[in-house]
Amino acid sequence: MDLLLLADESEEMINSYIHKGSFLILEENNQQAVGVILLLHEDDKTIEIKNISILEQFQGKGLGRLLIKHTEERVKLQGVERLIVGTANSSIGNIAFYQKLGFRMYDIRKDFFLDYPEIIYENGIQAQDMIMFKKLLN
Repeated sequence: MDLLLLADESEEMINSYIHKGSFLILEENNQQAVGVILLLHEDDKTIEIKNISILEQFQGKGLGRLLIKHTEERVKLQGVERLIVGTANSSIGNIAFYQKLGFRMYDIRKDFFLDYPEIIYENGIQAQDMIMFKKLLN
């Protein structure tokens, strides 16, 4: 749960989806979990990256990119054609990260983060809307 809370600040929200998905866990040599990605099947051809997080001391080393690339390879073998992921309008680093990996913006879920129990601020900006990205895997 601690790793998931790095990417989603609401334990209540995590509990609403944690048992619906599948995990890939990135471990260090001493078998400490340093990263996790939680995937939800939207339909036969679409998987949503519901949560991806890397321990702070391991961030900036390409591990998030590695997790996503590995996920792409695995799900393509299952016939999945697209990955989708959402991030807050205030998550400037995440917005750049997904675009660098080939994801394109396709939707905005207005007021998504206003339903969270606590107000979230990142980069001096209130998280209000969820920006949705998709990547075609063909």
